[in-house]
Amino acid sequence: MVATVRRSGWLRGGRRGAAAAVLAWVCAQAAHALPSFDEVKGSFRPSDTVLRSREGEELQRLRTDASVRRGQWVALADVSPALREALVRSEDQRFYAHSGVDWHAVSAAAWANLWHQRTRGASTITMQLAGLLDDDWRAGPGGRTLAQKVGQGVAAQRLEQSWRKDQILEAYLNLVPFRGEIVGLDALSRSLFGKAAQGLDAREAAIAAALVRAPNARAEQVARRACTVLQALQPQGAGQSGSARQGMPPSAARSEVQANPQSVCAGLDAYTAAMLQRRAWDASAGVAPHFMRYLLRTLRAQPAGRAAAQEQGTAVPVPVPTPAPLPTELRSSLRAGLQRFAVQTLTQQLRELQGRGVEDGAVLVLDNASGEVLAWVGSSGTLSQAAEVDGVQALRQPGSTLKPFLYAQALAENRLTAASLLDDAPTAIATPGGLYVPQNYDRRFRGWVSVRTALAASLNVPAVRTLVLVSPDAFHQQLRTLGLPLRESGGYYGYSLALGSPEVSLLQLTQAYRTLALGGRTGPLRLQPAAKAPQAASLQRVLDGRAAFIVGDILSDGNARAPTFGTDSVLATRFWTAVKTGTSKDMRDNWALGWSQRYTVGVWVGNASGAAMHEVSGSSGAAPIWAALMGYLHAHEPSRAPAPPPGLRRVAVRFAGPGEPAPEPARAEWFIAGTEQAVFAIDKGACSEDGERTRGQKGLKHSTPMPCGPAAQATARITAPAPGSIIALDPDIPPARQRLQLHAAGPGSARLQWRLDGKPLGRGARLSWLPWPGRHVLQLADAQGRVLDELRFEVRGAGVRAGP
Repeated sequence: MVATVRRSGWLRGGRRGAAAAVLAWVCAQAAHALPSFDEVKGSFRPSDTVLRSREGEELQRLRTDASVRRGQWVALADVSPALREALVRSEDQRFYAHSGVDWHAVSAAAWANLWHQRTRGASTITMQLAGLLDDDWRAGPGGRTLAQKVGQGVAAQRLEQSWRKDQILEAYLNLVPFRGEIVGLDALSRSLFGKAAQGLDAREAAIAAALVRAPNARAEQVARRACTVLQALQPQGAGQSGSARQGMPPSAARSEVQANPQSVCAGLDAYTAAMLQRRAWDASAGVAPHFMRYLLRTLRAQPAGRAAAQEQGTAVPVPVPTPAPLPTELRSSLRAGLQRFAVQTLTQQLRELQGRGVEDGAVLVLDNASGEVLAWVGSSGTLSQAAEVDGVQALRQPGSTLKPFLYAQALAENRLTAASLLDDAPTAIATPGGLYVPQNYDRRFRGWVSVRTALAASLNVPAVRTLVLVSPDAFHQQLRTLGLPLRESGGYYGYSLALGSPEVSLLQLTQAYRTLALGGRTGPLRLQPAAKAPQAASLQRVLDGRAAFIVGDILSDGNARAPTFGTDSVLATRFWTAVKTGTSKDMRDNWALGWSQRYTVGVWVGNASGAAMHEVSGSSGAAPIWAALMGYLHAHEPSRAPAPPPGLRRVAVRFAGPGEPAPEPARAEWFIAGTEQAVFAIDKGACSEDGERTRGQKGLKHSTPMPCGPAAQATARITAPAPGSIIALDPDIPPARQRLQLHAAGPGSARLQWRLDGKPLGRGARLSWLPWPGRHVLQLADAQGRVLDELRFEVRGAGVRAGP
């Protein structure tokens, strides 16, 4: 070998020049400006984002970086003394003595390599930190090159010159990879041991130190290494370690370590295996997971305007191609106490309803003036089999909760007044698909009622009659203006639009009710606290303010809702509120929405799967939650009725009928100026030449002519069902709830006889019949068996056949 070198003297000189060039390049690379400790700490980003309430309390923690698992930055003073000593003894015993490079370890490693012996290696904690801070010095698949090793040593010495020892150790503990995706001490402590870093004992500290050396080793290898670390932590008699000489705090773990090395590691194998399989740190924890996800999606969609979003709290997304990093903490508009109370109240109510097939619910609370979201509960959590589904955004059928907007439109268009009379009686409306026969929730009809009673008591037939006046297409357009983007056209939904057949979300519906609270105006929702209160001029008018006031006055009238809910229902509050409940087809969705002077509260109860509930009505499902939330909000805050806007008049009215009792008692009623009148009477209509008439208000005609004059007084007639009706049975509704009501009017009603398909069916003016499929002939006969009236109708669908 020596001869070869001498034969190529010029080569030896060339190699020296090349080595010098490499060293010069390495030193230049390491000489570039290293980051300061404050820069490293400031650029540290946890893998989780924390959501805080408007008061600053932590409400939710959510993992937002799927590539790595980092916790919060942990100060060295908050690290377990056992771990600090275990790490130094395991990785760098002369950490407090060297200046970045441990030359004793370097010489020992060189000597061991010369004799092909295994050794610990010469990499110090400072050198490892340099590799974590600069990718140039990180080991590749085949280890570090000579240039990388030299550069890493130079960078370590420069770190020692500008950083303190405690800063180096603190940064290392927060940046070092431990196992798999876990990086940093906080993530390790919470994931594997389920505690903060300051609570690690000697055994846990030894496992953590062993993972630094071999992050992805098998459990038995980690346990053996941890046992070695535990043994090294035993008391050293009068002698002190280098770390103690440098002022390291004495380890609290020393008292836990016994003198016998065998007892130190007893059970460590099983304990290590259990800890390495554990993942105690959930990806999400808190009381507002659905709200936080919605806020994050909103911010990701508008990175260009994120600064404005942080200041204004707007929820209007502005999509751009490349989103910027999100902040590690987000301040929300939520009230911490209200959010926790909403979660608790929803959970408690759903526990009480568990026996009725209910497991999901959602709550939304808005500030009327600012539009800030004060509470957002998207799920019942552990009670639900679909806890990740956000009930605030899920599309569901709103039922009767659309009626306030329908009546408001009819009032604004001067088609009706709050005192106008509507006939709550069986009716059939001809449509292109056949006859539409609406029914009330309780299958009862109340005759002539005012608009005030029809809305407050949530009667279905008067609502459908009102939609006939307004038209489905016009009402569909009004709903879209209110922020309810229905998927289909008004013609698609038809007259069922009055009863809530489309699908909307609780978020959209509560915002629409906020429009009523604001007198017909609307503005954007805010997910973060607004820097300043929005100006009234910034709100957009989408509904006549006078009509919105009258609707609110009706929905706050406990006497008007008494026919359906009674005088002492859960909807009655000791302060001013306006509220409306709703139940969708087959009790699949239950709603309660309403507002006070300052707040709008929306509640949905049902099942995310779409399964039907059992015996759950508006007053027993969502309404108790709504009432509890309103009580919490106004425990120390008054709520007064709004002042009437210009253009309204309050007039005393009375109701009368020709030779009949008044349908409702006299009262004072609100009118849009120009529509007021003092007396409302039932107009029976005039007879035509053939002795027939059509009764009701304009556009609310019966499907068949009604007899009048002497014929009406002498002959009884079938009033329900209408001739040619097609009745479709719903297989999802219990048969007992699908009885067909047969009604007759005329003299001698108590002695009337009903026949179906030629067979006796029953007696009296009213009869309830359990239908079965087929085409049927219904006859009405007097006591002597003479047929007075006859009609044909059809029943379609699966049903339960019952005898006559």
